[in-house]
Amino acid sequence: MHLGHARTALVTWLRAREREGVIVMRIEDIDRPRTVPGAADAICRDHEWLGLTWDEGPIFQSSRDEAYERALSQLTERGYVYPCTCSRKEIAEIASAPHGDEGPRYPGTCRNGVTKPGRPAALRFRFEDPSPAFEDLVCGEYSEGRVGGDFVLRRADGAWAYQLAVVVDDAESNITEVIRGADLLSSTPRQLALYEALGYRAPRFAHVGLVVDPDGTRLSKRHGSNAIEALRDAGRQPEEVIGLLAHSLGLCPSPDPIAAEGLVSRFALSEIPASSFRWDPEG
Repeated sequence: MHLGHARTALVTWLRAREREGVIVMRIEDIDRPRTVPGAADAICRDHEWLGLTWDEGPIFQSSRDEAYERALSQLTERGYVYPCTCSRKEIAEIASAPHGDEGPRYPGTCRNGVTKPGRPAALRFRFEDPSPAFEDLVCGEYSEGRVGGDFVLRRADGAWAYQLAVVVDDAESNITEVIRGADLLSSTPRQLALYEALGYRAPRFAHVGLVVDPDGTRLSKRHGSNAIEALRDAGRQPEEVIGLLAHSLGLCPSPDPIAAEGLVSRFALSEIPASSFRWDPEG
């Protein structure tokens, strides 16, 4: 867990506590080959250290294959799914492929039948234009048509795609609000299409600005110095980290130490800035 994750988790925690809601902890570990042993425990430990507790879970996506299979079967029966044997490299090399917010859009090469018989096939969702518009609780209006191209529901190696898994999980957990990083803003129209195709009621969405380094690069696992574990090992107190994050969100005039509980009364999601927060570990 790094500062960017913690910042979004703080907004989630404050929103739920302010509205007397329920927080569901979910471990998104569907990409099994990339799952690091002990990572889930470390994430939960970091949340607890910061005082960002949850009410239900943790729910592990790796244990929910049956739910995803049911959803995929429903989509297949309704004509939304088709096999695709195109590789990412082949899609990127199609010069005429239109682009959207997420780069090259899949041009529908296999819509009427696979083009590389004999290859393992991914399963794609027929995503019709224009993509849905929605009103984000932090970022405002996201207009229609900004995202397009049929997208993968299940990879050729059998792994479930993020888009399908989170929609099924949110629907079955009765999630009413999804709060996550702004890097996932363009995923939302695809998920809205899945909610509609599956007959689910879609939640509302709030996308929080990212934490970036002094060069403007989004923080990631490679930025080890901003990991919550590293800050804890360096002697930082949880109130110091919460105070820094609260200041970055406009909840405090200065980054003075404060516990999460002390922020509930002053929190308003509508006041959270949509911009990224630039963090300098040397500052």
